[in-house]
Amino acid sequence: MKAVVITSYGGVEGIGVQEVETQPAPTADRVRVRVHAAGLNRADILQRRGHYPAPPGYPTNIPGLEFAGEVESIGQEVRTWKIGDRVFGITGGGAQAEFVVVPESNLARIPAELDWVQAGAMPEVFITAHDALFTRASLHLGDRVLIHAAASGVGTAAIQVAHAAGVTVYGTSRTADKLQRLHELNLGLDQSVAVGSEPGNFVEAVQKWTNGAGVDVILDLVGGNYLAPNLEALTSRGRLICVGTTAGAKSEIDLGLLMRKRATIIGTMLRGRSIEEKAEATRRFASSVLPLVSRGAIRPIIDRVYPANEIRDAHERMESNASFGKIVLTFA
Repeated sequence: MKAVVITSYGGVEGIGVQEVETQPAPTADRVRVRVHAAGLNRADILQRRGHYPAPPGYPTNIPGLEFAGEVESIGQEVRTWKIGDRVFGITGGGAQAEFVVVPESNLARIPAELDWVQAGAMPEVFITAHDALFTRASLHLGDRVLIHAAASGVGTAAIQVAHAAGVTVYGTSRTADKLQRLHELNLGLDQSVAVGSEPGNFVEAVQKWTNGAGVDVILDLVGGNYLAPNLEALTSRGRLICVGTTAGAKSEIDLGLLMRKRATIIGTMLRGRSIEEKAEATRRFASSVLPLVSRGAIRPIIDRVYPANEIRDAHERMESNASFGKIVLTFA
């Protein structure tokens, strides 16, 4: 089979499409999926650079955390799926290939409204957003949420699922033009502010929007020096959910402010979770998010689509920070 393969760590010259051994026929509760589309994520960039190795049990040199395709073969214990079913899901690695083998519990049925590219853009970002906001941070009707990197794949997904739940949604981005595009798309973003190179800029905006009360939940996809202003922007007993570290993995914290606000800081990631944990997140995605697709309440926001053999161009696009929404790879 053809697969995206990391041959050396570092720049884009170390990645490309190669012929590799096809995934073995599935046994037990495993399903082999013929992949038609696979989303590109920041994790793939980090893995190519040598900073984010795949968890044990997954290919070390084939990246990819999400996929959409059709069931090609099934193990003898599979009960949910049959050959030809349109499915998508998440995995710890190896999704950027013509075939991927996963447990049947880590798959969801693709709604009829989605084509392959749209489906390939959904699992990782919508499962991440829904799991972080609702399962981990207990977001609920009437809350106020602040989403950093709102124009990213996870950001656009988070805006939509939060808005659909009756939440007031605020967002930040480094540039005003991306925020303007978000408002034009009518995804549910109520207010926004461009932070430029100064993350503290959003604190004043949050105080204005909330009449000094602060926000109940912050979804932080950036990390680094956003931590201190995040705590300032939270209301009493607010929840900060940390998902990304594009601005760095280390920061200083004012423990006094943390204690005075009785705030909660939550860390989360999908990739390293067990099969059972991924299955639970996938079930919640299928039951709570996918019905919104059929109602027209949410949709994947796609930046660009690349054939798999243009993987280097796709990586360069993501690294430029010019992308808006998801970058998707296709496998013919």
